Amino acid sequence: MRILAIDTALSACSACLWESGTAEPLARETIPMERGHAEALLPLIDRVTSQVDGGFGALSRVAVTVGPGSYTGLRVGIAAARAIGLAAGIPVVGVSTLSAFLAPLMSGERRGLFTAAIDAKHGQIYVQAIGAGGRAIISPGLMGYRDVIRLLGSGPLLVAGTAAAALTAEARAQGVEVVVIDDAPGPDITWVARLGAMADPSQALPKPLYLREPDAKPQDGGRIARR
Repeated sequence: MRILAIDTALSACSACLWESGTAEPLARETIPMERGHAEALLPLIDRVTSQVDGGFGALSRVAVTVGPGSYTGLRVGIAAARAIGLAAGIPVVGVSTLSAFLAPLMSGERRGLFTAAIDAKHGQIYVQAIGAGGRAIISPGLMGYRDVIRLLGSGPLLVAGTAAAALTAEARAQGVEVVVIDDAPGPDITWVARLGAMADPSQALPKPLYLREPDAKPQDGGRIARR
């Protein structure tokens, strides 16, 4: 199975081509960026696919991060993935950004509470934590830093994500043992591809996973009455 993986959920624009059963992608590229994903993504995908024989015609599936993350970034990546899937006649699957941060933690030799933490601004983080045997400690959600530490207990914590450093500072302030494994601006795009390969297309739909209501809300008081 050959997969095109796309990530524009956070502060990077990434794509890779990955073949099932291989350790490294056939081609990959990541550009750290806070904005401009819409302009950068399609040229980036073109560069990545042009490095591998067969291009789009050899793809079996497209995997794309669906959040949590930037509203604009998620729409850019999901729209591109759906368009490519439609044009190539192949399935498109969604991969949680939190899962993409957690997967490499759980594949290593270290033991502890595996925690993915993404900066959600306003003193909050998107978080998911998994304990021994795959037991859910914190389901994907939006929380304050202190609430996260309270639920995770004494650790040790193994943390990855854009809010890893901030969560680590809060944990250490409360005497909790913690190790930052990865604080990259986005998940490893190879793991997005690997998780996409394992996903069920009928269940892992390419739909945004926001976990928070949009900041902009309709101003009901300012509506003009219709005649």
